[in-house]
Amino acid sequence: MRVFKARRLTRAYLFVRVSGLVAIEYTEASNGGMPVGSVQSEAAVIGVAVIEDQHDTREGISLLINRTAGFECGHAYGSMEEALEGIGVRAPRVALIDIGLPGLHGIEGVRILRERHPSIAPVMLTVYKDDDRIFQAICAGACGYLLKKTAPARLMEAIKEIAEGGAVMSPEVAIRVVDLFRKAPVHEAGWVGLSPQEVRLLKLFTEGHQNKTAAAELGISIHTVSFYLRSIYEKLHVHTRSEAVARALRDGLIR
Repeated sequence: MRVFKARRLTRAYLFVRVSGLVAIEYTEASNGGMPVGSVQSEAAVIGVAVIEDQHDTREGISLLINRTAGFECGHAYGSMEEALEGIGVRAPRVALIDIGLPGLHGIEGVRILRERHPSIAPVMLTVYKDDDRIFQAICAGACGYLLKKTAPARLMEAIKEIAEGGAVMSPEVAIRVVDLFRKAPVHEAGWVGLSPQEVRLLKLFTEGHQNKTAAAELGISIHTVSFYLRSIYEKLHVHTRSEAVARALRDGLIR
């Protein structure tokens, strides 16, 4: 058993939604002033890092994670530079990263993080939903792109999906991604050797599907999806599903 090290609290944070942004509301804490769920089994825990320069938002997200069974935030940083320095010690499985960070911005930080710590799955958690930032984040290797107005329950679901090898997007972001590939110049997918089934699978991923839902849409097993994914990675010379989606959008591989 491991106890998450945190300063003693007389109150705990609960998330609420205010004008579409994440805000924090106070409530009396139980459990001797420690965040609920702060004592967890090592085997069951999904480690998460939060990289966010706004103190209240960073603290709120960290405490939400630590209050949820099966999750732990052992890394919270106010800048990408701090994160890159310390995140390798008991590295988390997932990193939630703001884009508008002081110094090194989040998208460039994702690129460096993927190079130094490929086992950590980076997810953008931001207020930005413009095409340029979405595309740049995917190309940098982000495994997901979530808006800060994402409901707390959905945020935790998304973290779990990412930890299990999935990719997540907020609905508004998924719409932008679809628009991006619609506007992209069209090439025949066959020029990179993709089979018709691989093309259909890649199209589902650009629409925001996960392995499980894509398998259901295509009427195949999740194991078969994984087989097709490995083939897609090899043919497109990429290493992640996010990179495959970015390549498809950039090169117009999907009609």
